[in-house]
Amino acid sequence: MSADARFQEAAAALGYSFAGELKVGGNYVPALRDGDLVYVSGQVPRVGAEVVVTGRVDEQVSLGEAQRAAKVCAMRALALLQRELGTLDLVRRILRVTVYTQSSPGFTLQSEVADGASELLHFVLGEAGRHTRTSVGVAQLPKNATVELDLVAACNR
Repeated sequence: MSADARFQEAAAALGYSFAGELKVGGNYVPALRDGDLVYVSGQVPRVGAEVVVTGRVDEQVSLGEAQRAAKVCAMRALALLQRELGTLDLVRRILRVTVYTQSSPGFTLQSEVADGASELLHFVLGEAGRHTRTSVGVAQLPKNATVELDLVAACNR
């Protein structure tokens, strides 16, 4: 099965479509290719015009909901890669992922939140989806999003 087909399967499992325009919130590019590297700007769990998971983990949002938010962020990043490359089958490797989690002061499971994104990337891309990662807890994120994710991918030409 192709990475593009697994992407569609993951989208169906989440119950969202990532077709159509992906809203950008400022004067920047969502994905930038430089040689065989593609840098994907921070993605919040937005579907269409709506940020679908908002609030702080361990206050308004459960760990499971935060993991779902991380998956939506990863799907947006993959959708941007797919648009940049024409197919996800050209992703040679996800090199780096950073996951920011809007956390309550005592919440320390940021890496478990990021696991949602890591599992999704591995499902869609197989071994090419295994990556280095940093998980960070923050007080606030844009649009009150629960999670924001950025990544760097190495791609075939």
